[in-house]
Parts: sequence; C-alpha cells; structure tokens
Amino acid sequence: MKVTVKLFALLSRYLPPGASKNQAVLEVDEGATPTAIMSQLNLPREYCHLVLVNGVYLEPSAREAHILNDNDTLAMWPPIAGGGNA
Repeated sequence: MKVTVKLFALLSRYLPPGASKNQAVLEVDEGATPTAIMSQLNLPREYCHLVLVNGVYLEPSAREAHILNDNDTLAMWPPIAGGGNA
C-alpha cells in the first residue's frame, strides 16, 4: 500500500532519494504503523515530536499501535524551540 510521508525541518534529510517538497510516497506493508515507518526511514524517535495522520494529532502512546491505511498521509515535525520575551 502507499503512504505519503511529509517530514519537516531537520527531519526532511531522512526522506529517501527522489523526495520532493518535503514529502515522498512510500510503498509499505499492510499493517504498517507510524513507528514502523520511522524505523524504515531511520528517523530518531526522539526527533519525531509532532505526528499527524491525515491531519489528526497522534499521541506518542498510539504511534506503535495505529494502523495506517492505503493513501494515508503521515506528517512529522521535530521539537521546535524559540520565541522568548523581548
């Protein structure tokens, strides 16, 4: 089945060759989970702070059990720091 993976900020360097505009379409096994895709792409899990499936936030505790479906979109962002008081 196919899953679109979108990786942002420093995570984009983990996309496979041929990826475009921070995303790639991956062929994955039936029953794949976000955690399985993180492993497939060698993504450090501690860098996958914000994870969305089809635009819906996925709690860290659900990332190993959530089964992806054909044509799902998995998007991930690293922790973001910044701001402050001026």
